[in-house]
Amino acid sequence: MVTAYQPIDQLVPLARAAEEAGFRALSVADHVVDLETVTTPYPYTSNGERRWEPDVDWPDPWVTVGALAQVTTRLEFFTSIYVAAMRNPFVVAKAIGTAAALAGGRVSLGVGVGWCRDEFELLEADFGTRGRRTDEGLDLMRALWSPGWTEFAGEFYSCERLVMKPEPPGPIPVWVGGLSDVAMRRAARNDGWVGDMATVDEAIDIAARLRTMRIEAGRDPEAPFDVVPALTDAFRPEDFERARLGGVTMCMTMPWMYYCGPDATLEEKLAGVARYGAEVIDPVRALTGQPSDQPAN
Repeated sequence: MVTAYQPIDQLVPLARAAEEAGFRALSVADHVVDLETVTTPYPYTSNGERRWEPDVDWPDPWVTVGALAQVTTRLEFFTSIYVAAMRNPFVVAKAIGTAAALAGGRVSLGVGVGWCRDEFELLEADFGTRGRRTDEGLDLMRALWSPGWTEFAGEFYSCERLVMKPEPPGPIPVWVGGLSDVAMRRAARNDGWVGDMATVDEAIDIAARLRTMRIEAGRDPEAPFDVVPALTDAFRPEDFERARLGGVTMCMTMPWMYYCGPDATLEEKLAGVARYGAEVIDPVRALTGQPSDQPAN
């Protein structure tokens, strides 16, 4: 379930409702600031305008995950999308590792290289090298999350022997966002892909493309790999089952949008989450033979 643009005081009840309704995971969005004027067109709209209003809350993702993990027991969390290259990777690794420890490992890092040059410049991070720094930063963070001492020597980052505590309870899956060929190949080298809005047919095509890229990258195509779009034309359980059979492992959604639209009150959102669980998640479980006490993908 997607929490982007939601008021911060609604996140705890929404997380509780998502877990009760059988959602597998909850996504958290990321911006450090929302600049009034930007020179970079937003890449996911036809006119380059941002999708949100300037009064939208953008809570820190890892503080949010750490908090929501305390009011849930099964729900997973991922970022859609966290721009790691705007930050120091040691600080990023510390925040994510702490959130994963607090959540008992129910955390995946959804990472992207970022689109907003203006935000990079504000944070004194180089926009032009963000792709290479993302790749190297992921290697460094995986080393920092591993037990024992870490040494690292790269083009952008290096360290002598050190240890970072607390350690996450296990490996943190890395999912990569983006629609470009470069972004998808980066995803194929990692543990999953987080997308934008797509039809079921488009998502199935992307899943097949990612499978081919994983083979080309020398990865086992049968190894666990998540494909996570926001499906625009999936309304019935049969639609989601077709997507699953085509390689989609999870779908992002704001369930209240089906019933109440974008101006729903908190009460309407909670009712929409519960209704979606009964009308979509439970039937999808029945189609796939999943036990009723297990989260739907």
